[in-house]
Amino acid sequence: MKIVTIGAGYVGLVSGVCLSEIGHEVICVDKSSARIAALKEGKSPIYEPGLEEMMARNVAKGALGFSEDLKGALVDAGAVFICVGTPEDPATGKANLSYVFAAARELAHLIEPGTVIVTKSTVPVGTNEKVAEVIFEEDPNALFEVVSNPEFLREGSAIGDFMEPDRIVVGVAGEVGRWTMSEIYAPLVAKGHVLMTTDLQSAELIKYASNAFLATKITFINEIARLCEKCGADVGMVARGMGLDERIGSRFLRPGPGYGGSCFPKDTSALAAIGREYGAPLAITEATMVANEDRKKDMVAKVVDLFAGDLKGKRIAVFGVTFKPETDDMRAAPALSILPELHAMGAEVCIVDPEGREEATVHFPWAEWAQTPVDAARESDAVVLLTEWQMFKDLDLASISEVMRTPLLADMRNIYSVEAAREAGFKSYRSIGRVGY
Repeated sequence: MKIVTIGAGYVGLVSGVCLSEIGHEVICVDKSSARIAALKEGKSPIYEPGLEEMMARNVAKGALGFSEDLKGALVDAGAVFICVGTPEDPATGKANLSYVFAAARELAHLIEPGTVIVTKSTVPVGTNEKVAEVIFEEDPNALFEVVSNPEFLREGSAIGDFMEPDRIVVGVAGEVGRWTMSEIYAPLVAKGHVLMTTDLQSAELIKYASNAFLATKITFINEIARLCEKCGADVGMVARGMGLDERIGSRFLRPGPGYGGSCFPKDTSALAAIGREYGAPLAITEATMVANEDRKKDMVAKVVDLFAGDLKGKRIAVFGVTFKPETDDMRAAPALSILPELHAMGAEVCIVDPEGREEATVHFPWAEWAQTPVDAARESDAVVLLTEWQMFKDLDLASISEVMRTPLLADMRNIYSVEAAREAGFKSYRSIGRVGY
């Protein structure tokens, strides 16, 4: 089937490339001429492992293309995926749907009769019905069907998430949409993956409910970690004991400096706003959001404690600033809250991150950058690890401590052990939910 994706950002590009990989003819459309030009040269605007290789393979066989011309791309297309951003409105916490509705208005004048319009963007309950209303307002005679197909792509593992999904959720209002989506995902269903078909509203809510639940699970174990530090328990053992209960499971029970990224902060906020709008306040989701912000303050306090309250003139090496490894995304990264606080207290900050420098430089213009962890640690008074990149897991800790002025370590991801830090020569080691020294 010929498919068009509107938006060649994270969701649109990954979805388009993967749809071409499973056998469809795909054109990714974007209004940014610079982005399209880069894509035509084989350069992805985002860092995602394996994406450029898969992109090149499908361009070479004629299954994938890029264009600024939506009208031309839509010729003979059976489905068009709306993959534009729905950023949080800072004033209300709601999802900003202006890009979705703008795409709908443009499509109204260009789609061929019988086209299926698939909303891939994360949108609140009722949005797909409004998309249909927008199109009918532009063209009362338009023949189309709107489908909800929320994405569940994790940055850093998005290709695997698309090609080996836990589930494919499709919300439909008619048989044409049902049949079209069955055809699109038939190659994945044939491999045993579940295609779950629902009504439009349920599909819209599944995405938000899933992300809010995972954010809540992360926040819960972070609160347990804080309790462990106070009472002398080990959060790693507590999490393992919890995770062995099949009703709970072990995933998302790793403590850290708080959740971030493009989805969890935005989607928990949007879900809370939906609850308020429908008169069904979501107290747990609201509390999760507050607790996650407090968590970042706890991390600042942990670093301050390493220096007995005085950071003035102290040099701090920061290992990792992206919100998670295997991505260059800085959106809502804990570093955005933590590092400015340390800088404001008089600390000098030197950062090393394998993919985050281009974006992070905008946020931290006052910070130094290093090419390697050893370079960042040289003559520093402490190392603060925020992102668990593999390069940091593989470090010889002794090679870090021996070049430091004062060997102090704050491990915000628990990738090291107390014993390893002590043997490496660190004078003090603090982690999450464990007794340090």
